[in-house]
Amino acid sequence: MQRALTKIYGILGSPIEHSLSPAMQSAAFRALGLNACYHAFCVTPEQLKEAILGAKVMGFGGLNLTIPLKEKALEIVEPDALARAIGAVNTVSFRDGVMAGHNTDGEGALLALKAAGVEVKGRNVLLVGAGGAAKAIAYTFAREGARICIANRNARRAEGLAARVGGKGHGLEELKALVPSAEVVINATSVGMKEGDPRLFDGGLLHGDQAAFDIVYNRETELLKDARAAGGVAIDGVMMLVYQGAKALEIWTGKRAPVEVMERVVREELEARR
Repeated sequence: MQRALTKIYGILGSPIEHSLSPAMQSAAFRALGLNACYHAFCVTPEQLKEAILGAKVMGFGGLNLTIPLKEKALEIVEPDALARAIGAVNTVSFRDGVMAGHNTDGEGALLALKAAGVEVKGRNVLLVGAGGAAKAIAYTFAREGARICIANRNARRAEGLAARVGGKGHGLEELKALVPSAEVVINATSVGMKEGDPRLFDGGLLHGDQAAFDIVYNRETELLKDARAAGGVAIDGVMMLVYQGAKALEIWTGKRAPVEVMERVVREELEARR
């Protein structure tokens, strides 16, 4: 009897050495009993079209895309309505010969909050940042019924994104007035990834009736420390990483992702790297 071929999945990006997705997704495949593996591949924007076409030809099960490839992919794959609206693709599937593009980042963020008992429907959400992750979160949360307020270093970018989701845009200098009235505060920037990064705003502005969510997952950020000190809910970026990966796995395989296994592996990998 001929042995079934191992189905290959992967994440493309540059740089890519830091990615936790191979460990996370490989553990998920093992838990599901699938004959599959997941690897990281260093791919530049100039190489992306050939890389995706090559993966399709070689029978890959699917791909994830990370910085700096998510926007470039729109020119190559057939994005679904959400990915097109967001303007970025982080997941590619190859079902029925179609290179389809999806974006699971916003859903990952939404599920991370729900897992922590935080609902966004009808709530005032302050989103700091206007880049790719912020776009995905803004669209998904607005669709969920949140009232979106966006603050960004470039106020014009914040205003442009806010206008597209029915929200309001501001510059970072307005955070002092915006933070206290927000019910959910989200950092969708890279600030906090490194020890010594400056705070986005004075932590004393936070209070116990708020939830703070930081997409940064490699360390406990000052935003999360300040939220806990204020008595509020603090949610790190690990669960967004896990849930966006879980959603991608479900798109590829049609199987329910083992979220608990994926979270455990990510947290173990992070601890090992510290």
